[in-house]
Amino acid sequence: MKKRVFTALIVFVVMFIVFSIRKRPDNVFDSYQYNEGTIFGTFYHITYESGSDYHHEIKDLLKKFDNSLSPFNKSSVITKVNQNDSSVVLDQWFETVFDLSKQINQRTDGAFDITVAPLVNLWGFGFEKQQNISENTIDSIKDFVGDDKVWMEDGKVVKADYRVKLDASAIAKGYACDVVASFLKEHQIENYMVEIGGEVALNGKNKKGNCWQIGINKPIEDNSAAQGEIQQILSMCEGALATSGNYRNFYYKDGKRFAHTIDPRSGYPVEHSLLSASVIAPDCVVADAYATAFMVLGLERSLEITEITPEIEAYFISAGEDGNYVVTTSSGFERYLKK
Repeated sequence: MKKRVFTALIVFVVMFIVFSIRKRPDNVFDSYQYNEGTIFGTFYHITYESGSDYHHEIKDLLKKFDNSLSPFNKSSVITKVNQNDSSVVLDQWFETVFDLSKQINQRTDGAFDITVAPLVNLWGFGFEKQQNISENTIDSIKDFVGDDKVWMEDGKVVKADYRVKLDASAIAKGYACDVVASFLKEHQIENYMVEIGGEVALNGKNKKGNCWQIGINKPIEDNSAAQGEIQQILSMCEGALATSGNYRNFYYKDGKRFAHTIDPRSGYPVEHSLLSASVIAPDCVVADAYATAFMVLGLERSLEITEITPEIEAYFISAGEDGNYVVTTSSGFERYLKK
């Protein structure tokens, strides 16, 4: 008797499962993977719809990328270029960043400059120790800072001065997001979000079947990055978002605040009311570069450039006279705001 009851129960459970599968929406059994880790001194979080977990391959990919563009990696391509190593073999990642940096430099009045490394190091925000800062020191360093002082010939980097050094930190995280996104696309993955150090590349929809929800942080002064209040939530089904701001990487000296954004034209940290710039573009490498350049340029000129550049939209947060935040957006940004 007990055996018959047990058998009947199994049959009922099997029939219930089959019936439930037939009645449930197709997307209920979709599998979303979640990978996280550290790279470039920051964290990454990657979510994608796939029956396979590609975290091992992604980690290998990011390690190779680090070996190309990290100035903190002693054996990377960019480090060897900075050391004037004539034997260095450039890879596609380095060449892509180099070429794009040249383009963005021209479009932003020289505000984005891959040769800014010596100035960034001078002010204590780079891959070398801070130096003694004086007007004479800044002027002498500016002699070998400038987009016109480096170029490529026959697959080699040529410098007008051997002291020229490159820093791709303002563009590499965004590019890394694109590199991982391309890897996912190659594996026929349509729904994904790749976030590295706050820069994001995404496509498709999240696990709930909605466009991805991305937050823009309030520019709260916090070196530890412990505070993360959301200023605005965006809804995006494709593209990329990058944010640059001076509210986390800074220091005080003799009672004065020094932000990490260095204007390569003046040699000094920027001083204006723009607190953060968030840029949407088809590719994160482009969004990252423009966001950095906009923090150099300030609000007015950045908004002008955005309006004449069809592939980008921007969201700016400035400091108001009354201590409140002032938000300014480009004309096409509203469609990304979560209703």
